[in-house]
Amino acid sequence: MTETLISLLSIIIGITGAFTSGLIFKKYSFGIVGNTIAGVFGSILLIKLFGRLGFNPQSIIQNGTFNKLLFAINCVVSFFGGYFAVILISKLVNRMNNDNK
Repeated sequence: MTETLISLLSIIIGITGAFTSGLIFKKYSFGIVGNTIAGVFGSILLIKLFGRLGFNPQSIIQNGTFNKLLFAINCVVSFFGGYFAVILISKLVNRMNNDNK
């Protein structure tokens, strides 16, 4: 597995987290396109923020070896990044709409 493939899998897992959040909390859902965008940006944001702790794609494929534990942590962080992005963006949109009234 290359670093690019790990990054793409992380984004797909983030999108899955966003759709899961939209299914569980219907009032926070933005539809297919909105949840996809939130999942992409949420997973990338959390991986970039917490990737310095050692589970970024470069650390997973270090010296040509594949670290399964770091990959699992990367997947979990990507999932929750997409999951929480939908909720946070929805709350931000609602707050902005309420302030304009």
